[in-house]
Amino acid sequence: MYILAFETSCDDTSVAVMRDDECISLSTRTQLEHDVTGGVVPEVAARSHANAIFPCIDDSLHDAGIELTDIDLIACTDRPGLAPSLLTGLVVAETLALSMNKPILRIDHIESHIFANLLERKESDIIFPAVTLTVSGWHTELYQWNSLFDLEMIGQTHDDAAGECFDKVSKMLGMGFPGWKKIADLATQYGWEYEGIFPLVLLEKESLDFSFSGLKSAVKRYIDIQISTPEWLTEDKKIQIAYEFEEVVTDILFKKLLRAAEQKNAKMILLAGGVSANTKIKNKIQKYADESHIPFLAPTRTIYSMDNAAMVGIRAYYEYRAISEKLWISSL
Repeated sequence: MYILAFETSCDDTSVAVMRDDECISLSTRTQLEHDVTGGVVPEVAARSHANAIFPCIDDSLHDAGIELTDIDLIACTDRPGLAPSLLTGLVVAETLALSMNKPILRIDHIESHIFANLLERKESDIIFPAVTLTVSGWHTELYQWNSLFDLEMIGQTHDDAAGECFDKVSKMLGMGFPGWKKIADLATQYGWEYEGIFPLVLLEKESLDFSFSGLKSAVKRYIDIQISTPEWLTEDKKIQIAYEFEEVVTDILFKKLLRAAEQKNAKMILLAGGVSANTKIKNKIQKYADESHIPFLAPTRTIYSMDNAAMVGIRAYYEYRAISEKLWISSL
């Protein structure tokens, strides 16, 4: 079975071709226009999706070595995300499905990120019950993954998402978008002692929720103080801010995931979403997992951590398989 999958929830236009649970081609075009504004402008994003989506379709089909008529199923992200961006992908996907008389599945964006852990893996590689930390530009959430289609949110941010906080701090430092990549790159240059200049916000003792607005405000106050001094905000000071900010966010995410795993007696911990591509976060969780002898999984490739159509395709594959099996059993 060939699946044509679309992902246009924010600022990445992505189209993939799946052969069952295998991604055989993936074409993703990242919008660079938003670097100027330091964040995604919905109307600009929608226009960029409209310009990029058909070239992405052509590239994906060409790389897969198939024709559009070979497609058996179409899948597209329909929530959550920026409405104009989502609409672009949905209109194209539904038009193709209607004109070709093919079934279409509307797929949840966050569930897709979690299912990205199944790309280049087997279903049996996931050990239930598991706890998954999903971190992206707009979402920071903890899920208890009880079985393949049983996901329960057990923690979420009260305000800013971690990725959004990265973007805002990056903008404060004049470094642009996307923030997590800019901050991570700058932080690698730090070679001094950690001073702990920003607060570690963990909320109540047993809470699995997140809050990053206080941390963002603390960074803003610290930068304002630096700007008011005669030396101005030096490059070394920017490097320190990036490093210590990344350290605090990493600690918050790590401690919450650890708390959730202990509370829920998880047999596995997983990481998903765009910020999961951050090497520091992955390395810290991997170290804990090794010491605690608990299995840990993250997407096998950096591109699978980012917004991409392959994650939509793998989620659609398992859903369509479940529907087909149910229909077959009911026909007996």
